[in-house]
Amino acid sequence: MIQDFISIIQDYWLLLLIGQYPNGPLGGLANTLILSALAIALAFPVSIMMALARLSKWRLLRWPVTGVVYVTRGVPLLMLILWCYFVIPLWTGADVPSFLIMLVTLVIYQGAFLSEVVRAGIVSLGPGQMEAAKALGHGYLGAMRFVILPQALYNMIPSMISTFVSTIKDTTLGYVINVPDLTFAASQVNNQLLTQPFQVFLILAVVYYVICWSLTFAANSLERRIARRRAGPRNARFPVEAAPLKTTTEQL
Repeated sequence: MIQDFISIIQDYWLLLLIGQYPNGPLGGLANTLILSALAIALAFPVSIMMALARLSKWRLLRWPVTGVVYVTRGVPLLMLILWCYFVIPLWTGADVPSFLIMLVTLVIYQGAFLSEVVRAGIVSLGPGQMEAAKALGHGYLGAMRFVILPQALYNMIPSMISTFVSTIKDTTLGYVINVPDLTFAASQVNNQLLTQPFQVFLILAVVYYVICWSLTFAANSLERRIARRRAGPRNARFPVEAAPLKTTTEQL
C-alpha cells in the first residue's frame, strides 16, 4: 500500500503540481493557489464596497446590495457556478475560459461573505469612532478611509485568512466545468491508473489538508497576536497601586 503511494507521487508529482504545463494549460496545485489568491484579491475590494453600500442611508443603494448578498449566501456554490457557466457566455457572446468563469463565481460568492465580515467589523467599532473622525474634520469618506476601515480591516485579518482557506476548498467544485485545478489533475491521474482511486484521492485529501491546516494555524496565531495587542501590556492593564499614606497617629 505504501509503495503504491510512493509510486504515484514519483510518477505524477509534476502533473499534480502544474498540470500539463508547458505542453498544455497550467493546472494542478499551482492553478488552485493562483485561482484562490486572485479570487480573494478581487473579492476584497468588492466586499468593502458591498459593506459600505449595506451601511448606507440611501435605500436605493442599500436594498439591492442587501438582496444580492442574501441571494448569493443562500444559494449553493455549485448552483452559482452553473449559472455563471451558462449566463456569462450568453451575455458576452464569446467563448469564456472555464478558469475565468470560476474566478468570477468565486469573486461574487466570497465577496458576499466577506462583505458581512467587513460590515460586522465596522459596526463593532461603534458610532464614537465616526463622531471622533468628523470632529477632526473628516467627511464620511475620509473617516472611512483613514479611521474606520484601517481598524476594522486589522481586526478582520484572521477572518480573511479563514475565508482564503474556504476558497481553496471551494475551487474543487471547478471540476464540474473542467477547470484544470488540483482535483482535475488528480482525476486525470486516476483515469490513467484506473485501479488505484483510493490512493490517488487520499493523496489529494492529504495535500488539501496540509494547505488548509497551515493557513488555519496562521489565522489562529494572528488572532492571538491581535488579541494580545488589544489587551496591551500587563502592567498597563494592572498598574501597581501606590502605597497608602500614613495617618498622623501612625507617623507618631
